[in-house]
Amino acid sequence: MGPERAAQLARLGVLTIGDLLEHRPRRHEDRRHPRAIASLELGQPTLLRGTLVAQGARRLRGGRGLFEFILDDGTARLHCRWWNMPYMDGWFRTGDEMLVFGKLASQKPRAMDHPETERVEAGDDAPVHMDRIVPIYPLTEGLPQRWLRSLAWSIVHAHAPSVPEPAYTVENLPTRAAAFGHLHFPDELDDSERARQRLALDEFVDFQADLRRRRMAVQSRARATACAGHGRWSKQLLASLPFKLTGAQQRVLGEIQRDLAASVPMRRLLHGDVGSGKTVVAAAAITTVAECGRHTLLMAPTEILADQHARLLRTWLEPLGITVALRTRHHHDSTESGFASRGPILVVGTHALLEESFQLPEVGLVIIDEQHKFGVEQRNRLLRKGACPHLLVMTATPIPRTLALTLYGDLDVSVIDHLPGGRGAVRTHVRAADRLPRVMDFIRAELQRGRQAYVVYPRVGEESEEATPADVKGVEREAGRLERAFAPHRVGMLHGRMSAEEKERIMQSFRTGALSVLLATTVVEVGVDVPNATVMLVENAECFGLTQLHQLRGRIGRGPHAAHFILLSDQKTPAVLERMAVLTRTQDGFEVAEADLRLRGPGDLLGQNQSGMPPFRFGDLSRDLSLIDRARAIASKLRA
Repeated sequence: MGPERAAQLARLGVLTIGDLLEHRPRRHEDRRHPRAIASLELGQPTLLRGTLVAQGARRLRGGRGLFEFILDDGTARLHCRWWNMPYMDGWFRTGDEMLVFGKLASQKPRAMDHPETERVEAGDDAPVHMDRIVPIYPLTEGLPQRWLRSLAWSIVHAHAPSVPEPAYTVENLPTRAAAFGHLHFPDELDDSERARQRLALDEFVDFQADLRRRRMAVQSRARATACAGHGRWSKQLLASLPFKLTGAQQRVLGEIQRDLAASVPMRRLLHGDVGSGKTVVAAAAITTVAECGRHTLLMAPTEILADQHARLLRTWLEPLGITVALRTRHHHDSTESGFASRGPILVVGTHALLEESFQLPEVGLVIIDEQHKFGVEQRNRLLRKGACPHLLVMTATPIPRTLALTLYGDLDVSVIDHLPGGRGAVRTHVRAADRLPRVMDFIRAELQRGRQAYVVYPRVGEESEEATPADVKGVEREAGRLERAFAPHRVGMLHGRMSAEEKERIMQSFRTGALSVLLATTVVEVGVDVPNATVMLVENAECFGLTQLHQLRGRIGRGPHAAHFILLSDQKTPAVLERMAVLTRTQDGFEVAEADLRLRGPGDLLGQNQSGMPPFRFGDLSRDLSLIDRARAIASKLRA
């Protein structure tokens, strides 16, 4: 082909025959079963077959040109018209047997404008564009659908049969060679989905095998310090707590401590819903490592969360002789050798832990909280701070199994699947915007009872932020109104544009009860723990994702009092209504996550940071769990 066509294909990522075989149609169109011209209905895509009985080009008033031919199938005649394309007069001959596909534009006369056509040649049993199920491909500017379909037809028939099979057998799905044929030109519509499943399975097997190879390489070459510990500090920590670990917490802690006692470096994901008690399990793991004289790094995504972790862990760990230091962009506790000589250290920080200037010897454990907020490469950079330390990844964001098996497929998974007792129930309410006055009355009543409240907005200021409608509210714009509405109760404001010192001052005031109401953006989504807060109002709730709303809901109900999560929205689209229905139906984070994956897909759910996520061409993480399980089983049997 010429350079122009080659450049167009390159824009689609098609550089080789293999690329074209994997260029997946975005849909298929059933162009079988021709209908009678006499039965045509306006606007319905229809295949017709008949004889070309007349044709011609002419100039119309106003200068426009028209070419048309008349098709006769014995029941009626159809005018097929093309505007400003007089050169088409040389493409057809009277008497040709034609297949035509298009929509009827008028009944008097019966006419189609710019339909697709294909001549029926004698002895041709396999037309490419008509009388079959045809692929509709993603295109780029200047590349015609018919041209790409014709190219795919020739490539598929010439090369798909010689595609080699992998080293494993697959039952109940087509061969890889057959799958490429059915992917592009299926005999039945169901065949294209079975072809996709086969090619998706191969993708998942390759990915799982790669994860397995990497993990085996770590296990065979890397040697971590076995941190069995003497157990006295861990027992002392657990005995000092005002609560007992749940059975789920005890089970997970046992799994972690067994990993820490081995010389193979731990690679484990600690997965639990909002408020399930992951932090205390991490604290017990830190004491186990500290008992062996090793240090720990704990990285959190925000300064607010890092500061809160540091405050809580100081109360638990410093009585045991474990120093807790904080390192963020705006706060650097000293960790120089003189400081480190005092004993084991836990350094809690944000991205500041990744700076080259920060070094800490004898790191035995790395903990990453809310891993989905970081990239895969950031995880690896933090691990390089130590000599093959153990790794514990924590997340309170519920992860559907399909994503856990791919994004975290190189990790063992521990799940805290029961919440601790002693917490108030959280009720979720969806209200229209005109109910705001009654909602405000309810919040004022809660404040009168001595409780506290959050009010969350999608944006910060007055200006219209990118892709945000003008009627979406912002924290700064609403602050004055709410200060008056909630007087005499004090109102504070928290958002990402504030300095670290301002954020900490506001959060400390809210923790101590000096502020009764906190107006915030999603900066409070993770880690903020104020047990006295019993109400959260989310305005313009349609602007938030399902998992994000569930995370926000987790900020209330952390004390013994009943709590209320109120979603305000006037949007009535099916997607918004479904999101709201999920939240009112369940508080199970894993059920919420599965629904969010189904509604938004993995790309939006994971965000841009997860650069380690493979770009699957055929795999669909929102519906292919059984294929991923099958791929893991196949990969486990393959030779490394």
